[in-house]
Amino acid sequence: MPPPPESPRISALSWGQIEVDSLGVYKDLKIYPGGAREWDWNETGTRHSPGIQPADVQELLSRGVSVVVLGVGMLGRLKVQDETLEMLRGEGIAVHVLRTKGAVGLYNELREREPVGALFHSTC
Repeated sequence: MPPPPESPRISALSWGQIEVDSLGVYKDLKIYPGGAREWDWNETGTRHSPGIQPADVQELLSRGVSVVVLGVGMLGRLKVQDETLEMLRGEGIAVHVLRTKGAVGLYNELREREPVGALFHSTC
């Protein structure tokens, strides 16, 4: 059985932009082993409050992650619903919630040793 795909490396972060090696630049990012895409909050009706919902992280779980990093904005204004954390932990998934700058750094460290997925909000 082939090894799972690597989680892509984030090469740059600035207000409103997250650059992923060989994949492009995103405002809000959903990233997982083997790929990345724009995180469109309208898909699940996500708002700053009450925040990241279980539906927002479901795609990450389907990609075989063992850990999830949630970047809650440069100023930490994006909330995370308790149900989201409970669901992840109930699935045996380690979860880290940090302001986006720190979350990107942690994600890049973790991707070196395990299948990691993440959601990143690049502004407030």
